[in-house]
Amino acid sequence: MTALPLRLRTRAAGLPRDARDTLFLLAVIAVVLLPQLPTLPLWTSVLAGTVLVGRGLLAWRSAPLPGWRWRVGMLLLALAATWLSYRTLIGREAGVTLVVVLLALKTLELRARRDAFVVFFLSFFVMLTSFFQSQSLLTAALMLLALMGLLTALVNAHMPVGRPPLAQSARIAAFMTLAGAPVMLALFLFFPRLAPLWGTPNEGMTGRSGLSATMRVGTIAQLALDDGIAARVRFDGDAPPPRTALYFRGPVLSRFDGVEWTSPEPWERGLPQLRSRGEPVGYEITLEPSNRPWLLALDAMRTAPALPDGLRALQGGDLQWSTNRPIGDLLRYRGQSQLDFTSGPVRRAGLPGFYLALPPGSNPRTAELARQLQAQAGGSTTALVDAVLQRLRTGGYVYTLEPGVYGAQTADEFWFDRKAGFCEHIASSFVILMRAAGVPARIVTGFQGGEINPVDGYWTLRNSDAHAWAEVWEEGKGWWRVDPTAAVSPGRVGQFQRLVPPPGFFAGAIGAMSPTLMQHARALWEAVNNAWNQRVLNYTQTRQLDLLKALGMDSPSPSDLARVLLMALVAASLGGAAWAWRERRRTDPWLRLLARARARLARSGVSVPPDSPPRRMAELLDARFGEAATPTRDWLLRLEAQRYARDPADDLAALRRDFRRLRWPG
Repeated sequence: MTALPLRLRTRAAGLPRDARDTLFLLAVIAVVLLPQLPTLPLWTSVLAGTVLVGRGLLAWRSAPLPGWRWRVGMLLLALAATWLSYRTLIGREAGVTLVVVLLALKTLELRARRDAFVVFFLSFFVMLTSFFQSQSLLTAALMLLALMGLLTALVNAHMPVGRPPLAQSARIAAFMTLAGAPVMLALFLFFPRLAPLWGTPNEGMTGRSGLSATMRVGTIAQLALDDGIAARVRFDGDAPPPRTALYFRGPVLSRFDGVEWTSPEPWERGLPQLRSRGEPVGYEITLEPSNRPWLLALDAMRTAPALPDGLRALQGGDLQWSTNRPIGDLLRYRGQSQLDFTSGPVRRAGLPGFYLALPPGSNPRTAELARQLQAQAGGSTTALVDAVLQRLRTGGYVYTLEPGVYGAQTADEFWFDRKAGFCEHIASSFVILMRAAGVPARIVTGFQGGEINPVDGYWTLRNSDAHAWAEVWEEGKGWWRVDPTAAVSPGRVGQFQRLVPPPGFFAGAIGAMSPTLMQHARALWEAVNNAWNQRVLNYTQTRQLDLLKALGMDSPSPSDLARVLLMALVAASLGGAAWAWRERRRTDPWLRLLARARARLARSGVSVPPDSPPRRMAELLDARFGEAATPTRDWLLRLEAQRYARDPADDLAALRRDFRRLRWPG
């Protein structure tokens, strides 16, 4: 079992330097490309992986590289595939795809140092494009590893003499990184913060839990729970609100065409007219990028949150908050919300008609059920709602992630046939029944619940916490919340009991060994990632100015930032110049040791020319003293081997110690 690894290690140790350096560079390129793979077309990942593996085999076997016809053919194939994938060769996605392909193909003509430098700088550029898709802590850590690898390869390429170990190049690269860290820190702290040049789109929500601008009921046979984080919330004070009150409002859907629920236009929604009781709850939300304009708010936020420059908070009559443009970057804002409230007009005359609208002939059995229940309720909206919720509790209805595909009459199928669905089926069927009974109703989507992270105390809202509930309108009262899902599955709302898919093999194995280990590890990782989001990604211009205030400036401005940054860069430049001047006065430590040996031979009466290598010095010493100079001659040969041998047996520290112990002849 150990013979094959041993042969591989022996073969790797015997590779020429060019082959060893090429294999190392290919491994670094693979790390650079790794974050791009989930966002690239499948053919790109296959092509890049095949090229890198093939180029590695050529280096391992010392085989010739493919001719220009092969390279041109693969380039044309990649261009055609990119065009078919995006219908363009211009733009962010197509451009990143082409750069990745070009980086992989460039390794097929990696012959000279000039080619290696092109690969280095292409790799640096691809590293930057990885942050187009994600700026998470994991991506940053992976890119830091790739940066260290590229710097090591770059330093190694500037060491053409002998066979320097990669560990030596890595130490130099690490020193360069540490030396540049103060400059990077100064740029991060004091360079004026600009609006992001790109967003982080969150597309393809169909079939996955989360928020969407519309709700098309019955077209999804199976809902896949997405555990991705949508937002983090930190409440003021020690105790958060009761769990059953944690409703975070998103898009409000009021128009229904028989198939799809959509939001009305902003000018159709009227005024909020919020009426509340009790003290407001203060909190801070950190919203993940969604490429959507919605601002999550704990129902119901009265005043607009303060947003960064360029963003403006807007509110419609349905209490939905949004921004003037999609949110493409991490966003943090504070809010104050009322948990006990009603809203909207209290008289029917001020209510738009679409809150009662249903397509003609839509869900006839539900309409008949609505008339029966309304007659039993005696015209009371509250009594009607109670009757419908009682039917949901006792009628055998089930909350499930796999309801199957519904037909055109979704409410009829839910109330009388399937009696199964997730929150969108339940909320939609409830609102349709209310409207059929003559009660204005609408659907509210957002998030309900969440979980507290015991490490940092933040409440975490996941895409799997996405929820849909209803609001009904009552004369003299206005809009008030009804959550029909709570009647079907009380644990979904009261205890945050989520339907979850079976765990994977790895998670299941860890859970079997220690049920709490995976939970603790997940909480710790999310707390660390949240700290990264709060302190790094969310380092805004406001926080920059707060830092200047902490440094003693009373009313700092962006110009003060520029001055402080300039001073920091000047100080770093002076420090770098002093270090460079000091290094110029120093010589290579190997050459210094060689000069000491030459001076010692001169005292022994052996005249050594200034450009003599250690082997020539050993020959002159042997000619003068014969066998008496054997230990010194052997030391000189060891000194030469340390510089030029493929696998030197000694390091400079050992040679210095032996130099002090030598008994020089003469």
